[in-house]
Amino acid sequence: MRKILLVLILWGCLGNVRSHAQFETTRDSIVQLYGIVMTADSLVGIPAVSIQVKGQNRGTLTNNQGVFSIVVLKGDEVEFTHVSYQSKTIKVPLNLIGNQHSIVQLMVADTVYLPATIIKPRPTPEQFFRDFINNPIPDDDYEIARKNMSEAKRRAWMQSTPGDGGEATRMQLNKIATRAVYQGQMPPMNIFNPAAWGEFIQAWKRGDFKRKR
Repeated sequence: MRKILLVLILWGCLGNVRSHAQFETTRDSIVQLYGIVMTADSLVGIPAVSIQVKGQNRGTLTNNQGVFSIVVLKGDEVEFTHVSYQSKTIKVPLNLIGNQHSIVQLMVADTVYLPATIIKPRPTPEQFFRDFINNPIPDDDYEIARKNMSEAKRRAWMQSTPGDGGEATRMQLNKIATRAVYQGQMPPMNIFNPAAWGEFIQAWKRGDFKRKR
């Protein structure tokens, strides 16, 4: 029994030593990284520089003078980014002595090259008038609707657009009703109807009876 108690006590002491050693190692790895971010050409502090620890959701921004401070671990990679400067990445040394590390980070302006622009003289009034007259203006919605509602357009659509189900049903019912009314007798002929002749003449003038190609 005494041997068992002695083993348990030794195991507990060993666990405490191990936990204390891990805590000391973790605490020794924490580094307070601080410094200033400046322009490489004029050594002026850059405000609003984003400082992000790669692979982690931790970061900060520089103040109006370009000064920053952030807690990192030894071996971390820290990236400096700004919309007007080229990005920079540094690595915190693993063999750093102490828990503080100061740097002066220089950033180079990111030059953006725009495509070449050709400057031409202003056109003369004659050239402007010529181009304005020859420039085709597309129809607006009102003009398109006006053209679609013309008589010729509606007549062409009437001849080419097939009837829907309701129209076909009405035509069939009218035929059945006509046969039922004139059942057992000859249906009237419109050959002597002046209104029918007038409609026939108007259709002939419109070209309704022309052969469709």
